[in-house]
Parts: sequence; C-alpha cells; structure tokens
Amino acid sequence: MPEKKTFVLRINPEVYNSLEKWAADEFRSVNGQLEWIIENALKDAKRHPSAREKKTIR
Repeated sequence: MPEKKTFVLRINPEVYNSLEKWAADEFRSVNGQLEWIIENALKDAKRHPSAREKKTIR
C-alpha cells in the first residue's frame, strides 16, 4: 500500500460538525470521509490519477 501524505487542514467548526455527522452516518471517520469526497471529486472532474493513466493508454 502506498504511503499516504499528511497535511494540516483548517476548517470552520460548523463545517467540521456537518462533516463529522455525515461521516458517522456512513460509518467512516472524518478523515475517511474527506478521502472519499476528494476521490469522488477527482473522478468526476476526470483528474483522478487512474483516469489519467487510462487516458494515456488510448
């Protein structure tokens, strides 16, 4: 498994509370929920690394 990059994120407490509730509703940690959101956003924008690899193969 590739090593994960760590970074600091400053976020509005109200947004964090909403994110925490959403994560709990889906049985994820806040970190896991953020990873899921980012992965989906990258895929939707066709900017996910796996999408770029497929594009170069064609």
